[in-house]
Amino acid sequence: MKENKIVFLIIIGLMFLCNNSTFAQQKKELQLTGVVFDENKMTIPYASVGIPKKNIGTASNDDGGFYILLDKSNLLDSLEVSSIGFKTFKIKVEDYLNRKEKNIILKEDVISLSEVKIVSPNSIVKNALKNLKKTTLSSKHQINLLYRRSSVENGKTRFLVEHYLKIFDYGPIARTLDEIEIAEARKSADYRYVFRKQLSHAVNVMTQVDPIRQGISLKSFLWKKIDNTSYDGEELVIIEGTDKDNKRNKIKLYIGIDTYGIYKMELSRLDAVYIYKKHDNGKLVLSYHNREAHFKEEIDEYKRIALNLKTNKVNCAYRQEVIVLGVESDRKKFDLKNPINDKKDIGDYEIKYNKSFWDNTSLPPETAFYKKSVKELESIYGVPLETQFDAVNK
Repeated sequence: MKENKIVFLIIIGLMFLCNNSTFAQQKKELQLTGVVFDENKMTIPYASVGIPKKNIGTASNDDGGFYILLDKSNLLDSLEVSSIGFKTFKIKVEDYLNRKEKNIILKEDVISLSEVKIVSPNSIVKNALKNLKKTTLSSKHQINLLYRRSSVENGKTRFLVEHYLKIFDYGPIARTLDEIEIAEARKSADYRYVFRKQLSHAVNVMTQVDPIRQGISLKSFLWKKIDNTSYDGEELVIIEGTDKDNKRNKIKLYIGIDTYGIYKMELSRLDAVYIYKKHDNGKLVLSYHNREAHFKEEIDEYKRIALNLKTNKVNCAYRQEVIVLGVESDRKKFDLKNPINDKKDIGDYEIKYNKSFWDNTSLPPETAFYKKSVKELESIYGVPLETQFDAVNK
């Protein structure tokens, strides 16, 4: 197994699927902490940690550490730790709490290419796309997620928006999301010089640039197997497609050999990543996404001097991250009530700031993607992000 592929591939096992507190706040009494390692004592970032049968879970952070809150009713449940390329580790919650050593060692699940069924790459991708309705959660469901967008100018984040969204969706078989509610929101101080707007909420753009949702033209790409790995007992083959007309445009798919489920997708365009993980009914559902869109914007002389640039064009980017916190497929438990109908840039929505929500909701561990934005934003005037939240949001 190639370590450089696995370190980032591992993203998100139950990827940030939340405890039941996503849909109803509950008091948690058990605190589980630990660090996930491989057999070489290297920490494993973004390993899945949780109780899949009850849709409870989190992920280890960049240093392999994790933190999860449970109820006493979970003492006899099985805690599972898993990651792409490793065998799943299982232990009863009660037994884990009684352990003195809180390190968890995952064993490598080695698979050679010769063990993978000999099927043409084109056929594997074709079957994966054909079977989307079977492999993904394609009935109406509610997704609760954290959406973050950083506005970057001249290599530094100058504005950050975080939205807690409730979404009705039909999964990758649908080209667009059904309904969206901005349940909670907060913004940083706005240090931008460039104010380019997106024509709708950025979560819609996430689906618009998703080739699985919008359709992949198989004939437009050259497909080849480049590697293989495994996840939770299923062999995965990694297939890369290269655009025949633009060789820099590549799509990389991580496809289950037995189910043809697509567990992960990487796009050279926008450096985008989409992660799909199993819901409690075994169907795949979105759990994590990030992308970075780059563009240039012309600015006036005052702004050029302020940004210390030699030209009047500044390099800009939208750095975006999506973390799914919970999925509900039981329509009786849906609680999306106030869908947005207008089309605004994510930074233009004025939502009342509920500090209590952000302070008391169990958010996932901060990713390197998010830490980078926060560090850049705080460095402008040395103001901590929490101070900016308190000062700016009303």
